[in-house]
Amino acid sequence: MHYNRSKLRKTIMIILYQISLYQKNNITYDIEDVIKENIEIDSEFVKEMVHGVLNNVNEIDEVANKHLKNWSIDRLGKIDQAILRMGIYELLYTDTPDIICINEAVELAKNFSDDAVKDLINGVLDSIYKSR
Repeated sequence: MHYNRSKLRKTIMIILYQISLYQKNNITYDIEDVIKENIEIDSEFVKEMVHGVLNNVNEIDEVANKHLKNWSIDRLGKIDQAILRMGIYELLYTDTPDIICINEAVELAKNFSDDAVKDLINGVLDSIYKSR
């Protein structure tokens, strides 16, 4: 099966969502096992993104909360949190062009969130982009 970056980001979102449910329910997990359960290929991009988000989640949430108007990331649904954290991580910690980071997160939100959350994610990422 061929995985382009968009498909890989969807997989990353699912992995981050799954891990957030494990954490919420105090279920023991191994990050590498969760990755292997969700993707048939060995992808450095997936590993780097998942580990990057998880290792920097406090800083990512701090940035998100600065840019969320009268809101906080922990009030968003788990899928929405995964999309926003992944977008912020990719925007701040990788060499991916900014517009791609934002567009990919918005596309995921179009498919997995409602319009209000999609607009919120777009606004937060755009605000972070403009403040850099």
